[in-house]
Order: sequence, then C-alpha cells, then structure tokens
Amino acid sequence: MLTGLVRAVQIARDVEERRSANGLRFATFGETGVPALDLQSMIEAVPPVITAALKANTYFFVPLALREPAATDAAPKPSSDQAMVASAYSAEFDDEAICHRNVSLGTGHQGIFISTRLMGDRFALCFEFFINIAHAFVDETGVPQEFGDLVWQQAVSGVRGETSMDAWESRNLALGRPMHDDGSALEQAPSRRGRSFGSMNASTQPAVDEKERGTFVAAAFSDALAIYLLSLAVDFDYSELREREYPLLAPVALAARLRMVAELFPPNTGYEFAIRYRRRA
Repeated sequence: MLTGLVRAVQIARDVEERRSANGLRFATFGETGVPALDLQSMIEAVPPVITAALKANTYFFVPLALREPAATDAAPKPSSDQAMVASAYSAEFDDEAICHRNVSLGTGHQGIFISTRLMGDRFALCFEFFINIAHAFVDETGVPQEFGDLVWQQAVSGVRGETSMDAWESRNLALGRPMHDDGSALEQAPSRRGRSFGSMNASTQPAVDEKERGTFVAAAFSDALAIYLLSLAVDFDYSELREREYPLLAPVALAARLRMVAELFPPNTGYEFAIRYRRRA
C-alpha cells in the first residue's frame, strides 16, 4: 500500500457512521478541509422524504478518492474492495483522484466516497454531493409523472438549452435531431431547406425515441433536484452552472422546473427556496 492511502472498505469499517437530523447516513475521514457547520448545513438541506429513499447509502467525505486503474491483460479490473482513499491532500494523489467513487460495502449497502479536496470551493462540493443524491433518488423512485410531462412539453416546444450534457444529448436524440461530433448547436442546426429544427412543425418531426425520452426525463429531473438542493444550501448565480459543451436551459423554463420540485419536496425548517431575477442594465 502506498503511504497515505487506505482502502475505502477499511474506512467504512473503522470510522464512526453518523445519521443527520434528516436521516442521511454519513461519515468523514482524514483532512477534508470542510468545516463541521458547512458540512452539516449541506447535508441537512436534503428533505427527509429524499433521504428515506437512500437508506442503503452512506456518504463518506474524504480528502481524495482515487479513480479505478485502467484494466489491462496483465492487470485485470480490480474489485470494488480495492478502492483507495488518500487521508490528506497531495499533488501526487490529486492527479489520480476522482470527484466521487461508489464502493460496494456488501449486503446491498453502498458507500459513496466524495473527494472534498478536489473541489475548488463550497459551491462545487455542494453540487457534487447533491447531484449524487439526486441520481441515487431517481434510481430508487423514478421520476414524478407531472415533472416528466412538464419537461417533455418544454422540449417539444423548443425551449432553449438544457441543464446537463446528458439531458442535452438525450433530449435531441429523443426528438430525432442530428448529433454533431462535438455535440454542439443541435437546436440551431439548419436543415437542407434552410430551416432550423426548432422551427419545424410536428408533421415534419421524426418519430420520438421513447428510450431516449425516458433518459432525458430522468436526467432533467436529477439535474433539477440537484440545482434545487444547491439553492437551499448556498446562494449562487445560475450562470455559474454554465458549461461550454451546450447552452444552459432558459431561466424561465428552469424556474418552472424548480418550482415544481419545491412543491414536491418543500424545504426543511431553516432553509428557504427563492428565485430572483436580475434585470439587465
């Protein structure tokens, strides 16, 4: 074993697992660099109805969780119990680290090891934690019908942008839009007749790919749930979520999604959900 590295399964055995006021199972290990109050504020932003669906998961906040080595003929893919964690930050381990690592802890129990020192700030750590929570929740419960109806109506009406690359790609594939190699400019891609796909009427649209539609709805709900939880834990500007690979979802469309999520999962006591628009000068 390299100096400073510990197996994730050993950490899960040795550290004290705690349960927050909202029922989430978590633990910390090593020099995380996260103040206890910040960690508590982030964890307790999650409504109990969500944490109740994640009772098989424990979230471990560690300095650095190392990525899985690539499998070769000489060295086959290692088992989950070989996952390694650094007890403190170092430049050497930073190059080998990953934002999070899922590790099977047996009997259906899963540990999610989140690299706190790989995140640049509290915003990044919160979003990494909440997107993990959101995906796990969707895996367990699926997507509420009313949310699926909302986002699909937005998609077919040509609302601009999306909330993640997964949602962006699956939405366009579901609607039969062509994919460029770089995944860009799908909604503005011109047809041979000089019209954009966004301007085509329903009679000219290809048949809907139902599998991709399901993928899109699940991705959009996971994103919206994570952004909603992020808004409870920290104040942030929506533009901070911008990615280079795809345009962000139009603010009014996102607001509609977030309001629905807030109705489904009201904020815990001490947390507030609010959307504030800033007028351009």
